[in-house]
Amino acid sequence: MGTITFPVEASHIMMFARAVGDTNPVYHDAQAAKKTEVGGIIAPPTFGQAVAQFDPDYHLRPKPGQKWFGSGKTASGVDKAPSAGGLHAEQHFEYHRPLRPGDVLSVEIKPGKTWEKESKRAGKLMFRERIAEYRDQTGALVLTARSVGVTTERPVDQG
Repeated sequence: MGTITFPVEASHIMMFARAVGDTNPVYHDAQAAKKTEVGGIIAPPTFGQAVAQFDPDYHLRPKPGQKWFGSGKTASGVDKAPSAGGLHAEQHFEYHRPLRPGDVLSVEIKPGKTWEKESKRAGKLMFRERIAEYRDQTGALVLTARSVGVTTERPVDQG
């Protein structure tokens, strides 16, 4: 896994907040945000996920000339969403400081722990953790995001 770099811009923060339905002025109104404890515009808690838009290999992003699984009004070209056969199980964000407009983040994604549990319906459950460390332009760690995925040994019987 590699390192991805992306700029944090005020308009990007505002659009992200709107997309998730968060109207808190600290995400878009510089004057109102200045009067708060954080002293200026900051990014919403899950904003780190926007790194996917800067990852050229992100599997849900359309690529010119290639069929993809999208959410448009018409069929996008593939019958089924791409899948590694797993499910997203957990997501955790640990902020070391707020993300602010003007930050240029470098994100290193690396594997974390793996573990297994036994399930009566699906057999062995295999869990794998992915750690994303977000560093600002000075190299300071500003956000650690941890996600956990799970795959099953066999399909769950729906009957």
